[in-house]
Amino acid sequence: MFSKETYVQRRALLKQKVGSGVLLFLGNDEQGLNYEDNTFRYRQDSSFLYYFGLSFAGLSAIIDIDNDREIIFGDELTIDAIVWMGTQPTLHEKSERVGVADTRPSAAIHEYLHQAVMRGQTIHYLPSYRAEHRLKLADWLGIPPQRQEGSVPFIRAVVAQRNHKSAEEIAEIEKACDVTADMHMAAMRCIRPGMYEYEVVAEMNYVAQKNNCELSFATIATVNGQTLHNHCYSNKIKPGDLFLIDAGAEVPSGYAGDMSSTIPADKTFTQKQRNVYLIQNRMHLESVKALRPGIPYMDVYDLSARVMVEGLKDLGLMKGNADDAVREGAHALFYPHGLGHMMGLDVHDMESLGEVWVGYDGRPKSTQFGRKSQRLAIPLEPGFVHTVEPGIYFIPELIDLWRGQKKFADFINYDKVEEYRHFGGIRNEEDYLITETGARRLGKKIPLTPEEVEAMR
Repeated sequence: MFSKETYVQRRALLKQKVGSGVLLFLGNDEQGLNYEDNTFRYRQDSSFLYYFGLSFAGLSAIIDIDNDREIIFGDELTIDAIVWMGTQPTLHEKSERVGVADTRPSAAIHEYLHQAVMRGQTIHYLPSYRAEHRLKLADWLGIPPQRQEGSVPFIRAVVAQRNHKSAEEIAEIEKACDVTADMHMAAMRCIRPGMYEYEVVAEMNYVAQKNNCELSFATIATVNGQTLHNHCYSNKIKPGDLFLIDAGAEVPSGYAGDMSSTIPADKTFTQKQRNVYLIQNRMHLESVKALRPGIPYMDVYDLSARVMVEGLKDLGLMKGNADDAVREGAHALFYPHGLGHMMGLDVHDMESLGEVWVGYDGRPKSTQFGRKSQRLAIPLEPGFVHTVEPGIYFIPELIDLWRGQKKFADFINYDKVEEYRHFGGIRNEEDYLITETGARRLGKKIPLTPEEVEAMR
C-alpha cells in the first residue's frame, strides 16, 4: 500500500478525466476451490487496488463525481469471523488509510445506485471478468450479463492513468523483477537430465516464497516449449532437451515481474540449438536497441520478425524477401505470438479492460495469424513498462497444416523445416521501462547469450 496522498491524487485525476457521473468499482470476493471455505488465493481487482489500495474481499466502491462523494461499501467482521481470522482494523479505519471517510454496509450500494439512476446520473463501470461481478451488475443496474460491455470513457480514463507508471510503482515492479530473475537463475542452476519438470518448478516457487512473493501467473516450465502456454509439469527431462521457462513473481503490493529463459538440459547447447538460439538472441537485442519514446511497438515487432526471417534464411528454413515474408505473415509459422505486452498490477496490464484500449488506443487489431497476438502496438511513451519476448518455435501440427495447404511456399522450405520438427521452442524475455531518452531494463539481468546460459550450468 502506498501513502494516503497517492490514492487521493489518483482518484482526483480520474474524476477530472471522466468529468461526470458515478464511477462504480467492483472489488473481488473470495472464490471456493472445491467448497466454500477452501478458497483460491485471494487477489483484489487491480483497478480497485490502484484507486483504493485495500486488498480485502467483499468490498465495492463509488466515486460520485457530480456530488463529490467517495464511498467504500463493505461489512465489519462479526465475532465469528474474528474467532477464525483474528482482530483486524475496522472498515472505517482501513478506508481512512486511503483517504476515504465515508463507509457504508455492503447492501447500501444497491439503493445508492438506484437513487443515482433516478436522478439521471450515468453509472460508469468497467468490463466484467468474474462471475460475481456480472451477477452484481445484473442485480444492481439491471443489465443482463451479455450486455455488460463497460463504459468507454471510464475505460479510457483508467488506461490513460495506469499506462504511465509513477516512480513508486516502478520501484515495486523492479522488486518483482529482481525476484523473478532469481527464480530463473535458480532454475538454470538446477536443471539436469533425469529431473522432472515439477522439480524445477519447486525450486522457482521456493525462491518466490522465501521473498514473500506470490506468482504473477501460472508458471510455464517445459521441455515442450513449442506449446506456448504449457502448464503441465509431468515430463522427465532428457539429454538433448531444451527447457523453456516463463515465470514471474508478484510482490505484496500486487506488482508483477515476467521473464522467460531457455536452457539446455545438458551443460551446453547442441550446434543446432545454438544456431536457432543465436537468431532469437538477435531478435531480442535488436528489439531492445529500438526502444525509445515515439516508436510504435508494432514497428518493433516487425523488426524482430524481419531479423528472424533473415536468420532462418541463413539456415535454409526460409527464403525470399524478409519484408514481404513478414508483411504476408509467413514468419508466423515460427513466431506465432506477439513481441510483448504492458506490465504492472497485472502481468498483462489491464487486459480485463480490453487490448484494443490498452495496446491499440481504440484502433482495431490485425486479424493476421501471429500479428493478431501482438498486445501492444501504439507508440511508446515515457512511463510505459512492457515486456520484450520474441520467440522461435517448431510446432508439428502447424507445420503439417501449412505444408498441406501449400501455404507461403515462396517463403518456407518445408523439407528443411521437417529436420527441425521435434526441436521445441525458444523464448527469452525481459521487462523494460521507457524513459525520456530510451529504455531501461528492470530487475537483475538474467543470462541471455549461449555463453551466459552455459556458464550457469
